[in-house]
Amino acid sequence: MAFTDEQLERYSRHILLKEVGIKGQKRIMNGRVLIIGAGGLGAPAAMYLAAAGVGTIGIADADTVDLSNLQRQIIHATADVGKPKVRSARETMNAMNPDVEVVAYHEWINSANITHIINDKNYDFIIDGTDNFPIKFLINDACVMLQKPFSHAGIIRFQGQLLTYVPGKGPCYRCVFKEPPPPDAVPTCRQAGVIGVMGGVIGTLQATEALKYLLGMEGLLTGFLLTYNALTMEFRKIPLAANSACPVCGKNPAITTLIDYEQAVCDLREYHNQ
Repeated sequence: MAFTDEQLERYSRHILLKEVGIKGQKRIMNGRVLIIGAGGLGAPAAMYLAAAGVGTIGIADADTVDLSNLQRQIIHATADVGKPKVRSARETMNAMNPDVEVVAYHEWINSANITHIINDKNYDFIIDGTDNFPIKFLINDACVMLQKPFSHAGIIRFQGQLLTYVPGKGPCYRCVFKEPPPPDAVPTCRQAGVIGVMGGVIGTLQATEALKYLLGMEGLLTGFLLTYNALTMEFRKIPLAANSACPVCGKNPAITTLIDYEQAVCDLREYHNQ
């Protein structure tokens, strides 16, 4: 693949990096990343991955843009209110970088469609940008079963966290959090609130993990949970161990089919609104 003069200029700051260069930028441009959720986490992740030139970016979300989203979901604008989020996101990403193929999946993620969506473009890396425990466990289990690396993240109030799973390297999400909490046991962002910039901090870190994976770089958050407290401006990197008895990635998996856990009523139309 030969670069055009426009591409050489567009990606020049990447190409100058010895860790990237021409070869690395080609890997980015051949990369395929799926983002589940076009909300507070998915929005900055999608914009930075599009800017970086990731060749194919899938974005899955069945919701429409609401005025309350605009405080943090920076991929959408006031004129997009009422528009499907995946359409708004695709328009913003393609306006930023027409090199990128944006594949929109305007549907709720569930056990019946997640495998098909992940396999649709044979995505290299998955970003979990959702705000719902049942869907987070579904994404984890599907990625483990399909041997796909992914980045988990969550934000609420002034706090965020993320970890990265790579098959054969460190724990999966279920190793750390065995099963979803009971419905309504943990407040969502809609109930508890979230400072808008939190999505930018954590979602951008998810995009960083995706780019590092595509580039074959070391130092991914495999085997660690990274937490961030915006009130104290402190990051903590907590070591995690794989669980050999994990019901999905352990030696003798008890979970071999995908599960649609019960969702809290307030989450039914909100789980992509992180």
